[in-house]
Amino acid sequence: MATTTLGRRGRAVPVGGRHRPALRALLYLSPWLAGFSVFFAYPLIATVYFSFQRYDLFTLEPVGLLNYRYFLQDEAAWTAIRNTLWLVVVMVPARLLFGLGVAQLVTKLKAGAGFYRTVFYLPSLVPLVAGTLGFVYLLNPGTGPVPTILSAVGLPSPDWFGDPGWAKPGLTLLGLWSVGDLMVIFLAALLDVPKQLYEAAALDGAGPWQQFFHVTLPVIRPVLMFAAVTGVIQTLQYFTQAMVAARVASGSTDSAGSVFTPGYPAQSTLTFPEWLFHQGFRDFAMGYACVLALILFAVSMVFTLFLLRQFRGLAEEDA
Repeated sequence: MATTTLGRRGRAVPVGGRHRPALRALLYLSPWLAGFSVFFAYPLIATVYFSFQRYDLFTLEPVGLLNYRYFLQDEAAWTAIRNTLWLVVVMVPARLLFGLGVAQLVTKLKAGAGFYRTVFYLPSLVPLVAGTLGFVYLLNPGTGPVPTILSAVGLPSPDWFGDPGWAKPGLTLLGLWSVGDLMVIFLAALLDVPKQLYEAAALDGAGPWQQFFHVTLPVIRPVLMFAAVTGVIQTLQYFTQAMVAARVASGSTDSAGSVFTPGYPAQSTLTFPEWLFHQGFRDFAMGYACVLALILFAVSMVFTLFLLRQFRGLAEEDA
């Protein structure tokens, strides 16, 4: 016989019935909660714990704040921070502007739009390692076709991945070459802008630039926000292209006995994730690598919240 109790309105309610909706919701959320606990909460707590330890995969020794104090004196880490911030400040806006410009250009084409969409999108499908290898080869001052063509027409060609002053611009060019992923997102947003808004703006005497700034940009602002936030997060995790370009340009191999320090030439391509990887999986300073991982996580959160706040403020001004 089921046990009951009186509810608020004097109705008989089975014992535990008040909690059934909450238990049902918890049951539905359990897969997400399990994934969140295993893949985010536990690693984050473990990272904080190991950041106060000297840990080399074999020994564990509490060291207090020693890893954090070492970070303040680690010149390579600060070089990596400056390089990564350079890429965030230059590469992310450059990719946004170039992707938006290409998408805007494709929408204006009267014929062959599908062909050009495919041409601009294909580079983003190339694997990162293969694309970086090909790009370094194309710009190689000794054997690359691009410097050969520039020399034939009398134009100078810098040593893109061998000169510390041109290495990061070279990586930015590589990012622009593979802008097809952003182009597709912006193209979908531009095609979704109502034509009536352009017609009304034209009747009011608005020119092409005024229509772009007062019609197009406000409508596609959520897409711009998404592209900016994801672009900043991806650039803060910039690793593969910088590592492959530095290895190829330096001519080093991964053979036994060889030692490769990331950042060639002269630490100009050393990014924060590269230094984190080097500390954790080359020097096996896991405790210090956990400190770098926590700093990267905190910086990513600050950048994301800042961008969300800025875009929300612009949206409220338009409203």
